[in-house]
Amino acid sequence: MDQNSLQTKFFQKELEVNALMEITQAVNNNLPEEDLYKIFEFTLRANLQMEKLSLFVMEEDWECKVQFGTSQDFTQVKMGQTCLSARKITYIDQMDLDVSCFEEFEIIIPVLHKDRLLAFVFVKSKGPEINVDTTFIQALSNIMLVAIENKRLARKQLEQQALQRDMEIAKNVQNYLFPKDLPNNDKIHIEAYYQPCRTVGGDYYDYITLEQDDQFVVCIADVSGKGIPAAILMSNFQAVLRTISRTADNPVSVVNELNYHLCKNANRENFITFFLAVYDYKKKDLRYINAGHNPPLLMNGKPEVEKLTVGTTVLGAFEPLPFIEMGRVEDLDKFSLFLFTDGLTETFNKAEEEFGSERLEEFLQANYNTPLSELHSKLLAELYNFSEERNFTDDLTFLSCRVNNASV
Repeated sequence: MDQNSLQTKFFQKELEVNALMEITQAVNNNLPEEDLYKIFEFTLRANLQMEKLSLFVMEEDWECKVQFGTSQDFTQVKMGQTCLSARKITYIDQMDLDVSCFEEFEIIIPVLHKDRLLAFVFVKSKGPEINVDTTFIQALSNIMLVAIENKRLARKQLEQQALQRDMEIAKNVQNYLFPKDLPNNDKIHIEAYYQPCRTVGGDYYDYITLEQDDQFVVCIADVSGKGIPAAILMSNFQAVLRTISRTADNPVSVVNELNYHLCKNANRENFITFFLAVYDYKKKDLRYINAGHNPPLLMNGKPEVEKLTVGTTVLGAFEPLPFIEMGRVEDLDKFSLFLFTDGLTETFNKAEEEFGSERLEEFLQANYNTPLSELHSKLLAELYNFSEERNFTDDLTFLSCRVNNASV
């Protein structure tokens, strides 16, 4: 090899080393992905004798991120299976291409990292006597793409951490929706259980004493959807309910007002199933409206179940409501009321059989005299046993209310 050839080769290697140092410095400076691709393109165009180049990188699909000198716009081209199957540097004319436009290149260079495919580089030299340094191209591509992937992973981790913080905030906010203290005295005892299938959920229950001390409201609701959007909608719903319910002992007016605000705020894109009941200690009656919710189960002094079904359709779908009727149960002095969302009855086992309302009714009848805290523990054990400890696929909420008004 003559001195001129040696000098040319030395000069070329010096350019390549400088190029590797430049891309490494750019990575260390944490430059954006777009800048790294520009440096990659400039380096290869300036330092190597290449006429054409196209770099395909896997994101959600294979995308052309860098190209120059090509007659085809490869950002609009899908890679064929022939190119995707390449795992070593291959001459294009040795491949049976299923996408003919790649014939304008000479070589396909797969870029791998720990046996994982990161990219493909297609190149063509400026002349038949010029050899492209494929090893250098592989090394340069590998440094850049591993850095880009690490940046994406770091960004995704930060996004997940931010989402987790948002979810924790939403969870804390949602916890304020539920009553902190449920009554437990000789006259009334209420126990409730709530478990979202995600960090936050769309179920809600409440107990509210009215300004008339001889009445109280008990209710349960389930918003369509899950996660943060459902939790936000439910928080708005709870705020309206709390505002209007303390002075309104008429369930019809309360439900109509709730429906109006829900249609206005949710643009009729979401709906809520809802059950609301008002008990009057003096009149010993229960007035209620069931708005498309799972019928609560009433046991009036004995282990016989009555389903509370009278009411209207779901809230948030129609304004005004197409129909509404108030249910009433009289002569109630000692009774039990069990409210729940469909996450309970729609608990499935491995055979895809649901727990169902019939099993729930049988359970409540068999445990009619069981203390409420024990009742809920036994019900949860029953559900876990039935589902064979599978994770619940929906929010799980239920509330038990026992009233002893016989002496009033």
